[in-house]
Amino acid sequence: MTIPFLKGRYRVRFAAHDADLRACQRLRHLCFFGVPGVDADAYDVDCQHVMVEDQAGRLVASLRLSEGPAANGYAAQFYDLSRLIVLDVPMLEIGRFCVAPDVQDADVLRMVWAALTAHVDTRGVGLLFGCASFAGTDPTVYGRALSRLARHAGPDHLRPTARGPALPLADERASGSAPLPPLLRTYLAMGGWVGDALVVDPALQTMHVFTCLEVGKVPAARARALRALAQEAALT
Repeated sequence: MTIPFLKGRYRVRFAAHDADLRACQRLRHLCFFGVPGVDADAYDVDCQHVMVEDQAGRLVASLRLSEGPAANGYAAQFYDLSRLIVLDVPMLEIGRFCVAPDVQDADVLRMVWAALTAHVDTRGVGLLFGCASFAGTDPTVYGRALSRLARHAGPDHLRPTARGPALPLADERASGSAPLPPLLRTYLAMGGWVGDALVVDPALQTMHVFTCLEVGKVPAARARALRALAQEAALT
């Protein structure tokens, strides 16, 4: 068991029962759709669900983890992962990451990464991947950020291709200045890379880009800092 974690105002733990899962699904619906409801899909049953709670026990963030075959996960609906599957390393798919709309504390994301670091080390995971989501389906809103993101495209021999219609990252006509999502910025800061196109998820009414982080390529200083935070926050 590599989680729970506790530091400052926040505790990170795995969902333990159906009520926990339903709380995650409600938070996801509020974050992705903007209204109360329950966001559930067929992949939930095969995932571990991570919960970040504040001192009052309120759920402020959640995400799900899947260590099963990459070809069977959420991302495989949208991307051909055959290039990644041939890698002989344990992989962890991260999905449905969301933070309550009224929570702006960067410590939430730091706690998530501390917990993930311990989990990755314990499980011997060599590669993290998932779909980094953008709110809405209009890429022009993120025009400038997407043009910069195109510089982080992954290597040809590993980079998955979209299974269906996709939108280019770089568009000289797009001048929108909305920033990249925080989780994606963190991936890139650790040496992660992305696919070369945006794909629209019609169910969530979002866009996403395939995102990958090769654990062995995380800068040494960043890896040490994450492990130090993980050790400090771990509950035994």
